[in-house]
Amino acid sequence: MSKPTGPYPRMSVDATGIGVVSHAGTALLLRTAEKTGLTSALPKALAPWRKPLASHDPGKILLDLAITLAVGGDCLADISQLRAHPEVFGRVASDPTVSRLIAALAADAPTAFAAIATARRVARAHAWAAAGANAPDHEIAESHPLTIDLDATLVTAHSDKEQAAPNYKRGYGFHPLCAFVDHGDGGTGEPVAMLLRPGNAGANTAADHITILHDALAQLPFDPGYRVGRKVLIRTDGAGGTHALIEYLTKRRLSYSVGFGLTDTMVEKLALIPADVWTPAYDADSTVRDGAWVAELTGLLDLSAWPDGMRVIVRKERPHPGAQLRFTDTDGLRLTAFVTNTSRGQLPDLELRHRRRARCEDRIRTTKSTGLQNLPLHGFDQNRIWLAIVQLACELTAWTQMLAFGTDPARRWEPKRLRLRILSIAARIIRHARRTRVKLAANAPWVDLLIAGLDRLNTLPAPT
Repeated sequence: MSKPTGPYPRMSVDATGIGVVSHAGTALLLRTAEKTGLTSALPKALAPWRKPLASHDPGKILLDLAITLAVGGDCLADISQLRAHPEVFGRVASDPTVSRLIAALAADAPTAFAAIATARRVARAHAWAAAGANAPDHEIAESHPLTIDLDATLVTAHSDKEQAAPNYKRGYGFHPLCAFVDHGDGGTGEPVAMLLRPGNAGANTAADHITILHDALAQLPFDPGYRVGRKVLIRTDGAGGTHALIEYLTKRRLSYSVGFGLTDTMVEKLALIPADVWTPAYDADSTVRDGAWVAELTGLLDLSAWPDGMRVIVRKERPHPGAQLRFTDTDGLRLTAFVTNTSRGQLPDLELRHRRRARCEDRIRTTKSTGLQNLPLHGFDQNRIWLAIVQLACELTAWTQMLAFGTDPARRWEPKRLRLRILSIAARIIRHARRTRVKLAANAPWVDLLIAGLDRLNTLPAPT
């Protein structure tokens, strides 16, 4: 026998192992689905699509697809990863059965979307109630609102798909608009609405912003109605700075913080602001940022055409090395502005709150690693169903972190890290005394965190 000279041990490999599960950490997602009532809400909502004598429930199929995306899948066929382990995931539908369900849901798309949205709202209510102080709606008020971020992204289509179109960046595909609930500094976030649009859809189309905002508000466990006050904050970039959207937000009596484009006339008014009025801006950690200042421009502008209560706040800062200035920038300083109807609070705090809208870009990036990177189906309504499954996968991941990890740093892990450290932990299936036991790999570095998360989920009451 020769001694190995390479850096890795020499081994013999075959495919005869049995009773092995490669993604046993996914038990966290399964237990979260049970504790939030998603395992019962989805089958109930999709009952009209279940055929007589059918072996597979439509709700279970959609939940299996969501779990597939949560562990890293990016197409319908990746559900085979779950099908290989019936001891953990139960009976999983075949690829043709999955495809037929997607086609059936897309054939009656409005009704299917409404059904899935109903199940998601029910599960969200259970998840937030079980999270207690860790829930995003815990003790919300005008000074501490629940925040919904709106933003759009581009999804490339690598083949000819229904309603795919060229976009403003000379690409080709789709331009979905997304809404996310921000979990704050201690958490991540979860999608509450997504609107699939052709690639040539406008970035500042007010009608689309109003549509997705209406869908997002309908997903909140409490009824926002028209008397929600300022307890819900809507944040978006300059694409939302339109008369129609600001008027809608004012009519709904919502708080808002919206990017605002400065005109040449507005920039000229900045010269009227005394130097001592400019207040130092804050860094992300709420400390004074060198070379950045904020001031309010409201009193110097004619805002009669805009809703009452709208304030215009401007930030000026020294640009980063190599950054190009725009035509509206003056004196070598980068100028940005936003509008808000929040009447209380220091200007640096309001400006920092608005800049934290950048978390939405992180949410979009992690959503793209959970199925949004590619819309795999040909039909537009089929891809809308896919988008609903993507939201389920992201919500299930966010609820798992919120309920299983609490204040542990793992609650802020992005999907790639969560998959590597927790969901990919392997196990061995043991059957004894008519019971199935899952023996997790004892040498997995993060197995203790997985066990602690399961224990925490087990203590939660069953949804009623």
